[in-house]
Amino acid sequence: MSEEIQVTQRTEERATVIDLVGDVTTFAEEAISQAYQAASANGATNIIFNFRENDYINSAGIAILIGVVTEARKRDQKLLMTGLSTHFQKIFRMVGLTQYADLHPTVDDALVALNEEAKAS
Repeated sequence: MSEEIQVTQRTEERATVIDLVGDVTTFAEEAISQAYQAASANGATNIIFNFRENDYINSAGIAILIGVVTEARKRDQKLLMTGLSTHFQKIFRMVGLTQYADLHPTVDDALVALNEEAKAS
């Protein structure tokens, strides 16, 4: 388990993507919070957390994500999460994160869902 996480942010067609490389633990809180706050400050309404290069999320990491979900709901932002292993998809469902953040296999799948949602409204 590493204490290092790399968090990068990029803009795709309808969303800001926050790529997480490394373990999501208490050591990741500052980096994840800063990326989320920066995306929000830039006016992001759709934010995708990409866990494709992530192997480990502990309870502190789940708590960080719950904090982000809570903040996003207050700001009327849509959160999507991609690249989670089957194990972590199950955990996210168990703790209720999927009630407020949609899960998709890849960033491209999440972007397709956002485009379809935009067409429907």
